[in-house]
Amino acid sequence: MIPLEPRETSIAPPPVLADYSNQYRQFFPITEKFVYLNHASVSPLSQPTRDRMTSLLGEMTVDLPRIFEKLERMIASVRLLAARLVNGEPEQIAFLRNTSEALSVIANGYPWKAGDNIVSTGAEFPANLYPWVRLESAYGVEIRYQRDPNGWVNVDELLSLVDERTRIVTVSWVEFATGQRVDIRRIGKFCRERGILFVIDAVQGLGALQLDVQRDFVDAFAAGAQKFLLGPKGVGLLYLSNRALERVRPTTIGWTAVTNYEDYLPHDLNFRKGAIRFEGGTLNVLGIAGLGEALELFLRAGPAQIEKYLLSLNSYLAELLIERGYHVVCPRNEEEASAILVCQSDRFSGEEICTRLGSQNIITSARLNRLRIAPHFYNTREDMDALIAALPV
Repeated sequence: MIPLEPRETSIAPPPVLADYSNQYRQFFPITEKFVYLNHASVSPLSQPTRDRMTSLLGEMTVDLPRIFEKLERMIASVRLLAARLVNGEPEQIAFLRNTSEALSVIANGYPWKAGDNIVSTGAEFPANLYPWVRLESAYGVEIRYQRDPNGWVNVDELLSLVDERTRIVTVSWVEFATGQRVDIRRIGKFCRERGILFVIDAVQGLGALQLDVQRDFVDAFAAGAQKFLLGPKGVGLLYLSNRALERVRPTTIGWTAVTNYEDYLPHDLNFRKGAIRFEGGTLNVLGIAGLGEALELFLRAGPAQIEKYLLSLNSYLAELLIERGYHVVCPRNEEEASAILVCQSDRFSGEEICTRLGSQNIITSARLNRLRIAPHFYNTREDMDALIAALPV
């Protein structure tokens, strides 16, 4: 069985781009049956991730009394890996169930006053919308949206909505329907200079693009593990900077949220330091173990190399789509491009194209009547060629 001990923290140097398919494709059995290009929805598990979770299930089945301390060390190890991935500190990371829950922790825990406002965009996925909308009726908080009929984020217009009563600015790092990568560094710096918390939904970028919470002035992010992080459903990450930890308070209190949680009877509500106070008690250890295996894979492969490879792969695909007569509607410039490529046809709806591709075991998704293609670093140019060959024209 794979041990539950903390892993070695030294990571091998990343391979050159041409080596990705040789070194990592073998870890993804789904490639034997499908051309899987739907990582913006739900990702397949790698063989190492499945083996890690299966091994833990075995130990929990036959050796449970002996592994409690190992489980604690495993959780600490994965917390460290998550912090490494984003250049944060382990105590700034909490494990929650998903993106929605993590964003709700921030929305519900901020000390709102009537007349405060939140600035966001009209292009957000509901996970980064509903937690904030609830505050309008609950606390009299105003939600200000930068809106565009085509779903694009204009940073100048977004920031023009900020005033002295703005407490939080929140955007998706990568927009789900367009694939636009938003200039979070610019927004974060703007917010930091004005004492405003900057919160991002990172789920469509983390694992595919490089995130540095220090460089990008991110105060908080939420990201479920099931998309580009290549982890299982039911577990996600919440990051809170020290500035955010000073302002956001727990509203759902788990039994492990307090300093002396193993004493049981004192019942003193003295919260533990760091983001761990936001974890709602007993954790999804299987999900955390699987996420840990995926994080190790990313760190071995090299986040910078993964981003470079995916941008190159989508650039290659975009040229083929244009030659095929399709309109590429996602950004092509390096600053706004992401791992998500969005296109459309003059003759077929996004749903029709998605269904036709699926009948040939090429898995994509449709959003807002467009075709959304989201490869990962184990996909190859041959996968892109197969997609192009299967497209209706």
